[in-house]
Amino acid sequence: MARSLLVLSGGHPYEAGPFAELLASLGDWEVTHLVHPEGGEADAAGAITAADALLFYDMAGYVFAEGKVTTRPPSSAFREAVTARFASGRGAVAMHHALAGWAQWPEWHDWLGGQFHYQPGSHGPDSGYRHDVTYEARIIADHPVTRGLPTSFPVTDELYLCPVDENAITPLVRAEGFAFTQDNFYSAAQAVAGAMFSREGWEHPPGSNCVAWESRTCPAPLIYLQFGDGPATYANPYVRQMLRQALDYTSGGTTP
Repeated sequence: MARSLLVLSGGHPYEAGPFAELLASLGDWEVTHLVHPEGGEADAAGAITAADALLFYDMAGYVFAEGKVTTRPPSSAFREAVTARFASGRGAVAMHHALAGWAQWPEWHDWLGGQFHYQPGSHGPDSGYRHDVTYEARIIADHPVTRGLPTSFPVTDELYLCPVDENAITPLVRAEGFAFTQDNFYSAAQAVAGAMFSREGWEHPPGSNCVAWESRTCPAPLIYLQFGDGPATYANPYVRQMLRQALDYTSGGTTP
């Protein structure tokens, strides 16, 4: 009998066809795909409770309009469903822009161990992004998510310059061959204001080059994979293998 996989997306554009091909490559899963805001939050609470595996590929809680961004917290039903799932020891996988989702849900980012910020605030500056970076993904931990992978493999993807609390995570993969410094990234706040690929007047401290990790603060297995901006990454066989193994691990199919 096929295991159930709930996928949550929306809030950030992506190419639906190639993403569906990625999901189809993951093995014998019965997939339910809900999209914010129409179904991703309103219909998700029961599905979050029932699913064997859970994949967050969403960036919910934002409205971008007229060069400005507004945020909101998740509904109490959605928040309670995720919290209860984790409290019961049942985990999840979060990919790519999920690191930015739910800016007004601090516990979500405490669990994840990091957060991409679209605006400066008490946390510090807005975060940085850089598309189509070719780098070497180096495995740095023997873990169910990384087993069977080569020591390193090439990836072309978007990278983030944002806060990552390495005391709250177990690093699994680091990006080598690319410096995580402000001169290599662009300002998210400038992009929101309409100035894509700008770093004018923007300052950001050097950041972590960790691009895959397991949370050490979540009560259930929670894996974050920064991979996933578009079709080139979806099709990368090693990224697919990591995602398959992460879903298996966080749904109880493998042990540490």
